[in-house]
Amino acid sequence: MRTWHMVVVIGFLATLAQTSLALKEEDCEVCVKTVRRFADSLDDSTKKDYKQIETAFKKFCKTQKNKEHRFCYYLGGLEESATGILNELSKPLSWSMPAEKICEKLKKKDAQICDLRYEKQIDLNSVDLKKLKVRDLKKILNDWDESCDGCLEKGDFIKRIEELKPKYSRSEL
Repeated sequence: MRTWHMVVVIGFLATLAQTSLALKEEDCEVCVKTVRRFADSLDDSTKKDYKQIETAFKKFCKTQKNKEHRFCYYLGGLEESATGILNELSKPLSWSMPAEKICEKLKKKDAQICDLRYEKQIDLNSVDLKKLKVRDLKKILNDWDESCDGCLEKGDFIKRIEELKPKYSRSEL
């Protein structure tokens, strides 16, 4: 009777460990969101055939930009892709595997897939500019297509952003 209890406890602990090791969306956000968006774009007949899924993915990739484009490159969905692990996406999708599980498998084949991250948007109305890094301050100016001639120190960048803020930020009334 005691060994039976041990088996149940060990089984429970193994399940618990598996759950905590499962990939979360924020661990691989570009992959999970892109796979979901792609899967949602497929019709039912395409979803069942991995070859059709691969063809559809290559077509899907032609319209992608930025991080999603890089994701397509890593998988082999672009003509210029050096390698291809497209079947690691298409076959699990044809079995209706969830995006998180697919990305978990893809990460095992190519870890850089989960290194792709979306850039966080900065809310200029609530952020304390003094707490941002110079790199982030430069990015704000760059996003606005503005320069900061003569800016050497963090305070110079903050001053320039404060000067331009009324032109670019739309505050809610």
